[in-house]
Formats: sequence, structure tokens, C-alpha cells
Amino acid sequence: MSLQSRRDFLIATRNLGLAAVATAVLPRFAQGEAMGLPPGIQLYTVRQDLPKDTPGTLKLLHEIGFREVETAGFGKYSVKEFRQLIDDAGLKVPSAHLNMNAADLGPIFEDAHTLGAKYATSSSLATGNMPRRAPAGPPVAGAPPAPRPVMAPLGLEGFTKLAAQMNDIGAKTKAAGLQYAYHNHNYEFEKMPDGSYGYDVLINNTDHELVKFEIDCGWMSAGGANPIDYFKKYPGRFKMIHVKEFQALDKPSISLGGPDRPKGTNLGEGFIDYKPIFAAGKKAGIEHVFSEQEDPFPVSQMASAKVAYAFLHASM
Repeated sequence: MSLQSRRDFLIATRNLGLAAVATAVLPRFAQGEAMGLPPGIQLYTVRQDLPKDTPGTLKLLHEIGFREVETAGFGKYSVKEFRQLIDDAGLKVPSAHLNMNAADLGPIFEDAHTLGAKYATSSSLATGNMPRRAPAGPPVAGAPPAPRPVMAPLGLEGFTKLAAQMNDIGAKTKAAGLQYAYHNHNYEFEKMPDGSYGYDVLINNTDHELVKFEIDCGWMSAGGANPIDYFKKYPGRFKMIHVKEFQALDKPSISLGGPDRPKGTNLGEGFIDYKPIFAAGKKAGIEHVFSEQEDPFPVSQMASAKVAYAFLHASM
């Protein structure tokens, strides 16, 4: 979507309200969604609403228009109970974010099968097992939550070790009848000695068949890279994308903590032009698209989910 189109979308959203936007904007587009795929959402986006009323939240997502979800935990429910709630809401789970750092991946794979997922996806491996620079000092009663720990740079050695771990996970995942996929943040765009990104180290040092990638377009863009370049450079490696927005940045950031951590915003209100990304993703064979959002939320998480669906629907 072009900058002008995004401005028009925002004006329409603010002046008419979401329901009116659906009536006024969507008929101008042919039937279908972004890249011609079912609209999806990563459930992390509604992480405040989901624990309060899981069945109701899932059904509301379906009412909004979403047809696929990507899980990120099951709350108080067993995986079987959660799958039933998914079915009751009329949704599907093609991909699940799972703890791929677990010592025993057997139960993790059972969860993926129970959900009906094809992709067993790691939200992040490095943040689970690499050194961090934690904030100094003990917690203070009544104080606001401590800032997110800041990861130390991984360097070439760290990314090479991470790639080896991904290959091992990929082989185990394949043996379990699933496909492993790696989801990025922004720290993978740390520059290597040769000028490439850590993300390139991961792609070049992992098996093409064992390891696929889910590009988080927001985090990648915040880190200074372009999803379109990766679609072209590494054909066949990318199967899913996250559609995410951040507030405009003065410069690329690879920080997941502290004041340099990028700040989220509603789709259409940030700096990323998704129209060419969707066009390139369609050519690259992307199979699933999930909207996702980081803090802060302008109004509420569910309000942002409604905006995200409208954005996906209007971005064919």
C-alpha cells in the first residue's frame, strides 16, 4: 500500500469507524485478501484479551474476518481443549509458535499435531539461550516492570552456532512429520565482519529442506533490511510472513530492549510500505500471512486487530 493509500485508509478509519470502512473501502477491491491468502493473526496480538475470555476472543476474531491463527501458548487450557476452542470458532492453525529450545521436543511436536499445524515455528531461539545483558539492580516493590533485558550481540560465532541448532531442530521436526520454521526479530540484522547480516548466516548455514523461514516484515524492516530482497535472493526459503508496523525510526535498530527497542503501532500508521512486499511475497510462494502487533497499542489490542484485518483485506 502506497503512502497516499495509507493516509487515505487512516482518514477513512478515523472518520467513518471500522464498520463503515469495510463498506466504503473493501468493495473497491476484488474478492480476496492480501496475496490472495486467508487473513491470519498471531494470537500474541490479543494477549490481554485471550486469557480473560479465550472462547469469546477466538470467536470475535472470526467475526472480524480472520480465518487462520498462529498460536503462542494455550493459557489455562490443555492443547486438546485449546484445539476444540479453535474449531468451535471456525479457525485453523497452520503454524504454532512453540518452545523449540525444549530439551525434549517430543511433547512439542505432539502439541503441533494436536493443533493441526503444518509448521512448528520458533518465535525466537537466540533470546532463549544466548547471553543477555540484564538490567542492573534487584526489583523494587511497587516499582514499574523492569525493562526488557538487552541481548548481547551474537557475532559471527553466535549466529553460526544458532544455525547448527536450527539444522538439528529441523531434522527432528521433519522426522516428526512437521516442517520447522524460524521467525525473526530485529537482532538477526546485526552486521557481520563481511557486511552481511546475521540473518544471512542463518539462511546460508541451514539446510534448505529442513529449515524454512517466517519473515516478520516489521522486525526485519526495523533492523534495516527489506523482505523483498530476501524473497529474491533466497527463493523457496520463505513460507509465511508477519505483517507488523512500527513507528518511524531515526535509524535501524537491532535492540529488543531499552530505549532503542522499536515501538509498535497500527498497520497503516508506521513507515513500512506493504504493497510491494505483498506483490513480491505472492511471487515467492508465501503460504500464510499473519498480522501481529507490538506495544504500545493506540486504543486496545482488539481495536488494533480490527484495523489489521481491514488493512489485510484492502491490500490485495
